[in-house]
Amino acid sequence: MIIGTRGSALALVQTRMVAKQLKERCPGIDIEVREIKTMGDKVTDRPLASLGGYGAFTKELDQRIVSGEIDAAVNSLKDMPVDLTPGTELAAVLPRGPVEDVLLSDVPLEQLPHGAVVGSSSVRRRSILLWKRPDLDVRDLRGNVPTRVRKWKNGEYDAIVLARAGLVRLGIDAEYHVLDPEMFTPAVGQGAIAVVCAKDSEHIKSLHRLDDPKTRTEVEAERFVLRALGGGCSVPIGVWATMQGDKLRVRGSVISEEGEKSVFVDRTICLDLREEGLTKMAETMRPAVGGCGLAR
Repeated sequence: MIIGTRGSALALVQTRMVAKQLKERCPGIDIEVREIKTMGDKVTDRPLASLGGYGAFTKELDQRIVSGEIDAAVNSLKDMPVDLTPGTELAAVLPRGPVEDVLLSDVPLEQLPHGAVVGSSSVRRRSILLWKRPDLDVRDLRGNVPTRVRKWKNGEYDAIVLARAGLVRLGIDAEYHVLDPEMFTPAVGQGAIAVVCAKDSEHIKSLHRLDDPKTRTEVEAERFVLRALGGGCSVPIGVWATMQGDKLRVRGSVISEEGEKSVFVDRTICLDLREEGLTKMAETMRPAVGGCGLAR
């Protein structure tokens, strides 16, 4: 099986996690990891939203799956568009890691000095930061996780915000403050690793063995809401679902790009009626998207 991946440190770590689990569940399987440069990796001097947002890190991988060059691809689920490339399938979602955002800083968010320079590659994080602290100077920060951490340590930024899962998986030793996900609503799929393959792949049964039903239920609910809202990473929308017995608790947020307006929605939905409940939740959030000047 040829597994495609980006060449970033985090992507390679996550791909090794997938390969290790595959070998444990499918003894004797032969795996080759192939690094592929994506648009998001090639262009690092422009905001991610200007590159088309979701898909900037996955489009080239999907194209190689469809062409048969690779058999599967490993992605951070939050980087994937909600509508899959025709001919591909979300074969597995691994057990979810930490969902929270974290602030790399010597002090908590509330104690950052007035006008502190904070780096982030996400419009969602920028919006929440400015909603909480409109005095901050939030600047775009691209690059892989080690590069962003190094820029903070070098003093180019007073603080940076990124996903906790990446720091944990890379084993990066840095002081950080966890941002409460009840307030800093995570990105759709944040903390989850996804494996994509062709719909008719001979490896699909093997990949299905990696699938975690609980995580898949949660992230599919999040992706349903985002799809209904027509959102991507160029729109500051957060959705976070957690299973609670036979119910789903789903939290959503919409915050204008400069943080002036905010809407938070919190719903508990029966699993048996999830589509109806998620549709109603999206309908509740949709006017907020337009009201914040974010309608697409």
